[in-house]
Amino acid sequence: MTRAYEDGRLRFAPDLRENIAGGDANYLAMLDEADDYVARNGLDLPEEPEARAFGPDPDCVVDPLVELDLAGAGITSIVWATGYASDYSWLQVDAFDDHGKPRHARGVSAEPGIYFLGLPWQSRRGSSFIWGVWHDAAYVAEHIAIQRGYLAYHDGGGALDPRRSVADQHAESITTTGAA
Repeated sequence: MTRAYEDGRLRFAPDLRENIAGGDANYLAMLDEADDYVARNGLDLPEEPEARAFGPDPDCVVDPLVELDLAGAGITSIVWATGYASDYSWLQVDAFDDHGKPRHARGVSAEPGIYFLGLPWQSRRGSSFIWGVWHDAAYVAEHIAIQRGYLAYHDGGGALDPRRSVADQHAESITTTGAA
C-alpha cells in the first residue's frame, strides 16, 4: 500500500507480504467453496492439486521496496488504479442514510427504479466481488421483471400466468407490443 508521496519519492507500507497472504487466503477460500459445491452436487470433476500450490516468495516480496525515487527509477507517469471510495452525491434521490450509504434490501431501494449491485455484504460475502455479484444481480433482475409485470397488469396488460416466470411474460409482452 502506498503510504506517502513527497519530494518525488513514493513511500510504501511494509506490509506487502501480509497483503499477498490475505489475497492467497481469499483465493483458497474460493477454491474451498468450489470444491464444496462439486462435492454437494456429486459432480465428477478432476481434482487440481496444483491450483493450491504456491511457489516460494520472490525477493521483492521477502524484502520489498519501502521507498522509491521516481526520477531515479525513470518513472515519469503514474496511473492510480487502486482502491476507491463510493460517492453517490450525483444521484439526487432519497435512497441513502445519514452517512451517505445506500438504504436497500438486497439491492432494491425504496426509491422506484433505483437499484444497487456490488456493495460489500449486500446479501453475502461475495457480493462485492465479480465472481459473487451474480447472486444479487439475479435477484435484482427478477425484482425488476416482477415490477414491470405489475405495471403491465395495472396498465391494462391483463393478468399474469402464474405457471410462467414473470421475466418470460415480460419479454413476451415487449416482443408483442414493442413496449419496454
